[in-house]
Amino acid sequence: MTAPHFDPDTVIRLVGDAVTAPSMHNAQPWKFVFHVGTGALSLYGDPERAMIRTDPVHRSLHLGCAAALFNLRVSAAWTGLPVRVRLLPDDAEPWLLATVTIDETAGAEGELASLHDAVRRRHTSRYPFSEEPVPTAVLDGLWAAAHLEGCRLTVPDTWHIDTVLGLVRDAEHREEIDPLARAETAAWTSPTQDGSAPRSDGIPAAAFGPKGSGGRTPVRDFGWANPIPDRGWAVFEKRPQLALLSTSEETRADWLRAGQAMERVLLQATADGLATSMTSHPLEWPELRWTVRDPVAAMGHVHMVFRLGYGPAGPGTPRRPVTEVLEIRE
Repeated sequence: MTAPHFDPDTVIRLVGDAVTAPSMHNAQPWKFVFHVGTGALSLYGDPERAMIRTDPVHRSLHLGCAAALFNLRVSAAWTGLPVRVRLLPDDAEPWLLATVTIDETAGAEGELASLHDAVRRRHTSRYPFSEEPVPTAVLDGLWAAAHLEGCRLTVPDTWHIDTVLGLVRDAEHREEIDPLARAETAAWTSPTQDGSAPRSDGIPAAAFGPKGSGGRTPVRDFGWANPIPDRGWAVFEKRPQLALLSTSEETRADWLRAGQAMERVLLQATADGLATSMTSHPLEWPELRWTVRDPVAAMGHVHMVFRLGYGPAGPGTPRRPVTEVLEIRE
């Protein structure tokens, strides 16, 4: 009996959902290869889209690729396909991050199908949120989402929130005085809002959000790298609701688990009616990243800072076409 294989049309559909995932500076550092003969779909990291200065070990690159992998799993579940995922399957190919095959003996992931509607609705919102607290039951669901992917989601105490916000401010200052970091951010942002110079990656000006007024802003400000006129100001929430995603260890496999957990949390939050944003700003500086963790909690290594709440959804950001990120080999 012949084992079931993906067909090209299905692969195109799955990859189309996968590439809506978030990535650092929306660099979309992924490549997919479909091997027709074996029916395997391979996910590669793209080193040409790496951040050499602010992500020198490629941790954030792994997170973004793993987020795309999770979207692919959601799409497969929605299609009714049982899939088996192997992380880092070949030591001889370090940029081969995962392979995905149809496997009817694999455990069913039917619960992921309910997240499919959120895949294309999830957008980062850099706008102010209301002061309405996120219910404990909703936070518990997000904790469970991270836990299902082998990661930990922690809601920091008030003192810890203040520490994290201070580290975000510190990271912004470090980037402003570091010419290589400044150049990297400028290369992946665009000051145009009218679509006169469209591109299929990076962060457009429409996604910057307003400038913060009246205190520390809990979102990363991409506008300073490419200033735009008439951007506007807004007062952000006094007490942002943050959550920290962490793993106990710091291996490449942990990065890939964290990226999948990151996307699962984001999709679950979107399905629950929350607006979300993320910042990796203080995590990009080794001397700051360790300070982000709570020293009295079993946090291990922090991979992402989420901001959760109720507010306007963020605009969609451009995506490279599937034809650019998918190769089909006989």
